[in-house]
Amino acid sequence: MLSILLSIIGFLVVLGLAVLVHEFGHYWAARYARVTVNTFSIGFGPAIVKWTDKRGTVWKISAVPLGGYVSLYGNEDIFNRKNYDKLSPKKKKGHYLSAKLWQRILICVGGVAMNFALAFAIYTSFFAAFPRTVQMPVVGQVIRDSIAYNAGVRAGDTVARIDGTKISNWGDIILAKELASNRDAEVVLLRGELSVVTKLSPAERWGLVADGSKTFVQKKNIFGAMYSGAREVWVQSKTIVTVISQIITGERSSKQLGSFILIAQMSGKALSAGIMALFSLVALLSVNFAVLNLLPLPVLDGGTLILLLAEGITRKKIQGRIVEYIFIGGWVFLILLFALTMKNDIFRLLGW
Repeated sequence: MLSILLSIIGFLVVLGLAVLVHEFGHYWAARYARVTVNTFSIGFGPAIVKWTDKRGTVWKISAVPLGGYVSLYGNEDIFNRKNYDKLSPKKKKGHYLSAKLWQRILICVGGVAMNFALAFAIYTSFFAAFPRTVQMPVVGQVIRDSIAYNAGVRAGDTVARIDGTKISNWGDIILAKELASNRDAEVVLLRGELSVVTKLSPAERWGLVADGSKTFVQKKNIFGAMYSGAREVWVQSKTIVTVISQIITGERSSKQLGSFILIAQMSGKALSAGIMALFSLVALLSVNFAVLNLLPLPVLDGGTLILLLAEGITRKKIQGRIVEYIFIGGWVFLILLFALTMKNDIFRLLGW
C-alpha cells in the first residue's frame, strides 16, 4: 500500500513539474507575443480547481493528470483562416494568427525550451553542490569465457571509445553498451602505449568488471558545473533519439516503451530514495518530454514547427482541410501509441 501511495505522489510531483514548466514556456512566449491565453490547464478533463486572473486567463488543475495544455485565442483558426479574415481589427487583437511568424515559432518551441532549461538547471545544481566519486573506465577483471574475454580484453585495459563515442567514466560504458542494442560494438582500448580495437557482440553481460581502485572525486566550479549540466542534457537527448530510431528500424523492441504506469513506478522508487533521486528523475523526464515533443508529428510541437517553417519557406499560409486531416492523423497515431505503451506496462506487471 505504501509503495502505491509513493508511486502516486511521486508521479504527481515528477510529471506535474515537467508539464507545468512545459506549459509555462508556451504561456510566457504567448504573453511576449501579445497573444491572448484563454486557458492554462494542468491535466485534462473536468477542473478540480480553477480561477480566472485579471487578464481573463482561466487557470485549471484538472482531474486527469496525464499532461496539460495552453489554449490560445484563435488557435483553432489555423484550420480555416477565412474565419480570421472576417474578424474586425478589434477582434484580431490578441489573436494567434495576428502574431508574426517568428512569434508563433517562439510560442511553439517555448515549452520545449523550458523543459531543457529545467533539466539543465537541475543537473548544473547537482554538479555545483555535490562532489562526485567517478569510476574511471579501467577494466579490473574480465570474466573467463565471457564475450569480452574471448574478444581479447584484458584486466588493466582502459576503454577509450565505443562506437566512436569518447568514454570518460564507467557509466559511459554502460550507456554505450545499451545503445549498441543488437549491433556489434566497436571498442577502442588503451593498453599501455598501444591502442587496441575489438568488437563486442550484444549480450546481457560483456563480462567486464571495473577496477574499484581507479576512482577520483570530482568537484566543479559553477562554469564546470554548467558545462557538465549542458553535456548531460545533450547526452540524454542524443540517447533518446537513438533509442527511438532503433525502435522505428526494428533494431530495438517496442516492448521497452512504457506509459504513465512505468513513470509512476519509477517516481515511487525515486521518492523513497530521496530528494536528489526524485529531482534527477524530474530532469530525465523533462528531457524526454522535450525531445518527444520535437518529433515531427502533428499535434506535437515538432509537427507544428514544421508547418510554421513550411509557411516561412513557401511564403504561403498552410491552411484548410489538409491541416485538419494532418492533425487528426496525429491524434490517431498518439492514441495507438498510448495503447501500445499501456499494453507493455500491463504485460510487464503481469510478468508476461
